Amino acid sequence: MANSEHLGKLKAGVEPWNQWRKQYPAVQPDLGGADLREAELPGANLEGADLRGVDLIEVNLSRANLSRARVSEADLLGADFSNTNLSRANLTRSRLDGANLSGADLREADLFQATLNLANLKGANLSQARLIGANLLSAQLVGAALVGANLCDAILAGANLSRADLSGASLDMAMLCNTNLEGATLTDCCVYGTSVWNVNVKGATQSSLVITPRGEPEIRVDNLEVAQFIYLLLNNEKIRSVIDTITSKVVLILGRFTPERKAVLDAIRDELRKRDYLPVLFDFESPASKDLTGTISTLANMARFIIADLTDPSSVPHELAMIVPTTVVPLQAIILKGRRAYPMFDDLKRRHHWVLKPYQYKSKELLIAQLSERVIAPAEAMAKKLAGK
Repeated sequence: MANSEHLGKLKAGVEPWNQWRKQYPAVQPDLGGADLREAELPGANLEGADLRGVDLIEVNLSRANLSRARVSEADLLGADFSNTNLSRANLTRSRLDGANLSGADLREADLFQATLNLANLKGANLSQARLIGANLLSAQLVGAALVGANLCDAILAGANLSRADLSGASLDMAMLCNTNLEGATLTDCCVYGTSVWNVNVKGATQSSLVITPRGEPEIRVDNLEVAQFIYLLLNNEKIRSVIDTITSKVVLILGRFTPERKAVLDAIRDELRKRDYLPVLFDFESPASKDLTGTISTLANMARFIIADLTDPSSVPHELAMIVPTTVVPLQAIILKGRRAYPMFDDLKRRHHWVLKPYQYKSKELLIAQLSERVIAPAEAMAKKLAGK
């Protein structure tokens, strides 16, 4: 319950209130539970005041001083705290949805489980702030300082943190979904258990991200998007088994899906399945493009070896020229007898020792009959050589 004398002095206006505060600096104003909805209090001195449970919906407290104020469990929806001093203020479980906190000083403020949905925190200073379990859904934090802030379990889905400084911040168990971190600084952040989905990290500085829980030996990585994957890879035997299976069993088959060539490629695929491989068939009929090349490169890097049908090359020359120099994976070409490999293939083979001599076959039936000896065996031998076995 608010002190009636204190509340009366505040309602008399900001100027007399500030004079009273200056005259009696030792008095700690008690305004707990008061209804100050839509009040105009810009520049008010509320340092150290008790504002617990206060209704401050759409109040104007811009440029005010709320340093060390107790504002826990208060309704602050749509309030104006622009350029306000809230350093070391206690705002635990307060409702700040849609509030304007642009340029506010929130250093070491306690915002435990506070809700800040759609709040404007552009340029705010939240260094060392406690934001554990805070809800910052779609909040604007452009250029905000969050150095050393504790954002464990915080919801940052849809939030805009472009150019924000999160150096040394803790994002353990935080939710980052569709979060904008373009140009942000993420040096020395703790990201154990952080959920990262469709995050924009273009131009972000990412280094020394700690992916292990506190109290365990630190493992650091330099990429937020792969941090959760690396931790799972290190600590989940099933995932490691899946990765090992993929890299030891996948065979990428490249060629054309014309009726004649597709029949040959399907036969190869079926035969590889019988030998416990995981064939991935890729059609080269589509026009070459950057996206296509990137997809093939990704698949190639996952493969045990590659089989490329050069009988009807189409865009095969272009794609192989793009992926072979940077993908050290055995490439076994096949070609129908009587056809010639495209002119540049010999040059590709001469430059990269993992490109094997093409196998010329007379018929589909003979190709399948000799697949183990003439295609799989040379590719496997090269794979083992490349692996140093």
